[in-house]
Amino acid sequence: MAVDIEKTLSTVESGEDRHSSGRESPILESIGGVRTNRTNRTRSRSRHSATSSRFNNDDYTWNLERAATATVETEIERAAREPITYTRSGASMSSVASRPPEYEVYFEDNDPDNPLNWSLLYRAWTIGVVSFATWLAVLYSTSYTAFIPGLMEEFDASETVATLGVTTYLLGLAVGSLVLAPLSEVYGRQPVYIVCMTVWTILIIPCAIGPSLTTLIVVRFFGALFGAVMISNTPGTVVDISNPEYLSLGISIYSIAPLNGPVLGPLIGGFIFQYKGWRWTNWVSLIIAGATIFAILSLRETYPPAILKKKAARLRKEKDDPRYWCQYDQKISTLSLLKINMSRPFVLAATEPILWFMNFWISLIYGILYLCFVAYPIVFTQYRGWGYGLSGLSFLGIGCGILIAISFEPVIRRFICSQPRDPVTGKVLPEAAALIMGLGAILTSIGQLGFSWTCLPTHIHWIAPIIFGIPFGAGNTLCFIYGNNYLAGSYSIYAASALASNAVFRSIVGGTLPLAGPKMYETLSPQWAGTLLGLLEVICIPIPFVFWRYGGKIRAKSRVIQQLQNELDEMERKRARNDERRARRARREAENAERRASDDDLSTDDETDSEDGASERRESVPHSVEEKKEATATVKNE
Repeated sequence: MAVDIEKTLSTVESGEDRHSSGRESPILESIGGVRTNRTNRTRSRSRHSATSSRFNNDDYTWNLERAATATVETEIERAAREPITYTRSGASMSSVASRPPEYEVYFEDNDPDNPLNWSLLYRAWTIGVVSFATWLAVLYSTSYTAFIPGLMEEFDASETVATLGVTTYLLGLAVGSLVLAPLSEVYGRQPVYIVCMTVWTILIIPCAIGPSLTTLIVVRFFGALFGAVMISNTPGTVVDISNPEYLSLGISIYSIAPLNGPVLGPLIGGFIFQYKGWRWTNWVSLIIAGATIFAILSLRETYPPAILKKKAARLRKEKDDPRYWCQYDQKISTLSLLKINMSRPFVLAATEPILWFMNFWISLIYGILYLCFVAYPIVFTQYRGWGYGLSGLSFLGIGCGILIAISFEPVIRRFICSQPRDPVTGKVLPEAAALIMGLGAILTSIGQLGFSWTCLPTHIHWIAPIIFGIPFGAGNTLCFIYGNNYLAGSYSIYAASALASNAVFRSIVGGTLPLAGPKMYETLSPQWAGTLLGLLEVICIPIPFVFWRYGGKIRAKSRVIQQLQNELDEMERKRARNDERRARRARREAENAERRASDDDLSTDDETDSEDGASERRESVPHSVEEKKEATATVKNE
């Protein structure tokens, strides 16, 4: 996860369609990653440049913040919204409040409202809670696979039909990430978490008492629709409360639970199903979800725009002064946000060659990962005779691989930062992440083929296929994480749209491919079916290396990226004009202040001279009768 978001905007090797502007492109502030620590009004007015400087020194954290946003709306579109004006009317007055700089509401140093100033213990608790909630939403998707045999027996359904519960859940996650996740910008993260998590929890009940398989399949879709909020928005919460220098550590710690959710689902669900039945798998999830809601209620709002808007509203009310405002006081149309979120990811997916190949490759890897939740029970339960709970332990190899990949994040980050940099901006190019993607593709293929060739016959020790789960899990983790970073680095302010596009397509493939798993493994045998999937992954290995070698030229010919560069150029010109106006205003204020100080000095000197003259005149006036007579005599003599 270590590529800067601006690399896309730098000079690339292309002598055909594009030429560098010879300067660094501006850094745009992510909606999900606002940093507003400022100590005075001058720093408030220069927020943008200060933020740019920070991210120039830390490419890695900026890319993390960009990838964590839940809305695909760009900074340009957000800035173009209509600002809210506050009107105060009365018997003698009716005025519309302006936006004077001295009444701007922002985070002061050591401001207790700023999430970055909360205690370390409370921030750690916040990360733990949102990570656990995300883990539960992901775990619920795969725990279903553990009790598919119970569904088949009770409802007399085929394995393919019973597997539809996995498909609908993943499709619900895809739709929910587009429809509900962006609402955090309108209402803040905390209200969205509470509402969506509560609805998700309630929808577990019909799955536990469902009288038919159709009920489970349909209700799981709507449950995932709301559960997607936890998966889409919680990385933004980590960004909100993490200091830049520790952001990568916070993201890594947060990722441990969600990335292991798919692995632990069959393990936990298998033991519950084996000893209590499939309905109790849902009841246990319901109990844990209820406890999670109470934990979420202990959290505070972390989204800086929501906090600042609430603070500005409070000051307007307390001081009865409508002039207090913040930079996020803008009219937000929910329908407008939904329109952008529902259209742009698909437009990019249809027009961008980078997304054609990335969506295909990542979706294939994701689909094969979810096929494992069909293949492992077949191998270890049907062929090796393990129980449902014990067969869940076979996924521990994949879990270990995920943890190993996460633990190597600092090493990988240093490696990426050591790669060649753009000669104009001095920043690491997005293609540096493609090297790690290539490593992930190789490890994934090795793990898949190794499992296929050692899972059967049964005289091969059971530890062999489990060990091959380690490179498989590590490779999947590297592909997902650094694939997202490559897309974020390539599409800059359109990163959220590109990532949403990738998430939708991989969820569709990950949900539908397991439907073919039972029949495929039955017809071809686990060895040949797994070998076929492994060879597909081998065929796709060149994709990340092509991006590594030719990614700059591909990006240079991208119509969207060229349009993005033009928009950024226009924003930079606008920012330069604003900086120039601010500089002129500052010079005028300084000249006026100097002039007033000079006038005050002259006025003080005049008063001093007047006082001195009056004192001399008083001293020259005779006071006694003798002095008056002497003065009269002197005049007569003269």
